[in-house]
Amino acid sequence: MESGTNFGTKFPLDGSTRYRSRMAAASVDFTISFDSPDEDGWIVARVLEVPGAMSQGRTRKEARENALDALRTVLTPDEELAGETPESDREHLRFTAAA
Repeated sequence: MESGTNFGTKFPLDGSTRYRSRMAAASVDFTISFDSPDEDGWIVARVLEVPGAMSQGRTRKEARENALDALRTVLTPDEELAGETPESDREHLRFTAAA
């Protein structure tokens, strides 16, 4: 069977749904936006390119660290959920972001 690669992961080109979800490390640039402190002193930090990746902190440093933690949470595959999905209900998806 012929196969292709995506980030070092081999997957079949015959349309079957068998694939491995293991990916090599990649570097992506993101932008963090900081709100001014609210009346209670909290600073909200958002990763602009990833909806839902946001958090807060008492300082910009703390808000940044918490936003990075939120980004990791959003972008980390849920291995338990992936294991519960039958192989027949999965398919490979290749996403290419515009430069």
